[in-house]
Amino acid sequence: MTKSQGLTAAGLLLAVAMIASLSVGPVTIGPARLLDVAQAVLANGGREGLPPALARDATILADIRAPRTVIGALVGAAMALAGAVMQGVFRNPLADPGLVGVSSGAAFAAVAWIVLGESVAHLLPPTLANLALPLAAFAGGLATTLLLARIASRDGRTEIAVMLLAGVALGALSAAGTGVLVFMARDDQLRAFLFWTLGSLGGATWLKITLALPFIVALGLAAPLLARGLDAVALGERAAFHVGVDVERVKRIAVIGVAAAVAAAVASAGAIGFIGLAAPHLVRLAIGPGHRALLPASALLGAALLLLSDVAARTLAAPAELPIGVVTAAFGAPFFLWLLMRRRGRIIG
Repeated sequence: MTKSQGLTAAGLLLAVAMIASLSVGPVTIGPARLLDVAQAVLANGGREGLPPALARDATILADIRAPRTVIGALVGAAMALAGAVMQGVFRNPLADPGLVGVSSGAAFAAVAWIVLGESVAHLLPPTLANLALPLAAFAGGLATTLLLARIASRDGRTEIAVMLLAGVALGALSAAGTGVLVFMARDDQLRAFLFWTLGSLGGATWLKITLALPFIVALGLAAPLLARGLDAVALGERAAFHVGVDVERVKRIAVIGVAAAVAAAVASAGAIGFIGLAAPHLVRLAIGPGHRALLPASALLGAALLLLSDVAARTLAAPAELPIGVVTAAFGAPFFLWLLMRRRGRIIG
């Protein structure tokens, strides 16, 4: 498959996934009905005055499914793009956005708010109180990133090995703190924590999208600038330096961009695994390792995979809804094991 074909295929899959996400739910709104509702709203200049059935469907789409679809596409794209960048920086297709501990830091801050935030929640304005949980998660991810950068930087250089080890240590420390807070939590708080840590797009709002969008878009805009550097780093840092690539600058932009985007994604939808691992590797198998095409194709495929996982989460146990992390883990874990066995076979053979 050529690179242009790969990008086209990923884009088409994303379009199908978005239509499915908008269509599936307790009230089925098929593709033809989607067009009817869109045409009616545009012709009428809004939802006011539409026939009751059309007005109902327009409300469902505008207030529930469209935000859910948009946040799902953004989070999936962010996790997959972050995974592709991290795999390039570490020169290892098994690298994952959670490798640097950002997800664990965000989860710890979120649990801290769930368990301890009640005492101050009533002092906040209603809008801020509703956003306190995602804001706490983002703050935890950002704080983890800043601490990691401080530990891994020395004399203006970022040491990848130190970053990896520090990320594992910070992740373990965050997990320990999370365990203490879970031990302190009440039953209702435990249920909220469990559902949040397994991921869900059910709480999507346009305000959450507005808050997450700048950080995810920033990584998307930085990706083309990183492509050449990541291609050179794949040959080794010394070789990249000799072809004129500022390796330290590439690593700094990559780590900061990944951390900000992952923190925003986790704050918006909870901790969702395996998208950042699976999507880049599938794209790499299809179109090759060149980052100029790999990065955008990974973002498109990641968005599509997360939306399709969300559709499955809504339908497999209907009328109940599975946490989306359960679905991604059920499909992602076997893929990860296959990937490990494939690499092991290649090394042994």
